[in-house]
Amino acid sequence: MAFDIKKTIEEIVNKVKNDKDIGEKFKKNPTGTVEGLIGVDLPDDQINAVVEGVKAKINVDGIAGKLGGLFGK
Repeated sequence: MAFDIKKTIEEIVNKVKNDKDIGEKFKKNPTGTVEGLIGVDLPDDQINAVVEGVKAKINVDGIAGKLGGLFGK
């Protein structure tokens, strides 16, 4: 079974955004939170890729939301 990093990132981003407790855990311990959510023991490079992908996606979405407010959206 292949590990789908993009799909995993999307799933975790949704959980982090929609569950306040998971969001707080992610802020404090992103790697541990990701490991707990996926429930699979992955090599550090793959875990780190997921963590960085989630952080980037959250930041991009957050910035897009703020920019939308600037344009009366």
